[in-house]
Amino acid sequence: MPFDRRSRFSWRLRTRELALGGRTLVMGILNVTPDSFSDGGRFFAREAAVDQALRMLDEGADVIDVGGESTRPNAVALTPEEEQARVLPVLRGILAAWPEAIVSIDTYHAETARAAVNAGAEIVNDVSGHTWDAAMAATCAELRCGVVVMHTRGLPHEWRTLPALADGEAVALVMEGLRVQTEAAMEAGVTRDAIVVDPGFGFGKILGENYPLLAGLDRLGALGFPVMAGVSRKSFLGDTLRQAAVENGAASSSSVAEHGLEAALATSIANTAAILGGAHILRVHDVLPARQTAAIADRILDATNSSASGI
Repeated sequence: MPFDRRSRFSWRLRTRELALGGRTLVMGILNVTPDSFSDGGRFFAREAAVDQALRMLDEGADVIDVGGESTRPNAVALTPEEEQARVLPVLRGILAAWPEAIVSIDTYHAETARAAVNAGAEIVNDVSGHTWDAAMAATCAELRCGVVVMHTRGLPHEWRTLPALADGEAVALVMEGLRVQTEAAMEAGVTRDAIVVDPGFGFGKILGENYPLLAGLDRLGALGFPVMAGVSRKSFLGDTLRQAAVENGAASSSSVAEHGLEAALATSIANTAAILGGAHILRVHDVLPARQTAAIADRILDATNSSASGI
């Protein structure tokens, strides 16, 4: 029986389908916010945001994920109307400049999901996995769009005080949560072929708790859905670099630049691990390095599959 660490899927979106599993797809992150932990404010203006989206598309992004509300702890919550005022002009600007672009809306508000899909978005990426807005699953079913169901543990303001996860607990917790969330989505009318799952690195998993999840990513394949991984610039990677700097005798852990060469390298390493663990899609801030990483990791994955099949 042929061995394949990454199953093949056809992801049904609003107006088209995406083949998943042959090569890793890259989703470029576009934060239209003044307060995101990583790049808040850089692309808050419409023109800057559209220019960044076009730059990511030029670099090979398969999807642009537009978000208008930061989910970092202590971020200011927005009303759906405020969120839409940020994201809809950007979404329309991207599609006006690049009509064939595939745009995803990063929101947990059903009203914003509806407005964005009606404006041309193909995918709704909900970091809460349809748990923060009871209308989201039925709305996505009605819109017949692609959906990303992500696992989140608790609410952002609770993350710093959540009880620690025991060794080995993260994967089982995420798998059970995603099983419940995807079943609820399908019961609401979302079709199986519209769903991609995301384990939610950093969303209620604190620092080192993310490593067992990354190491056990291949177990998510048992759920029967394509997998998206978002490890780009995550704090657990930066924390490891800071610890390593101190252990290696650096005068100060601040010698590790938060978004410098070290952070980019850490993201590429984590992205490689995710691909080798079966991730179909990488959600990233930096598209070109992710495409380069995926090109090599995909070859390793292909060689692994061929070797295991006895070819």
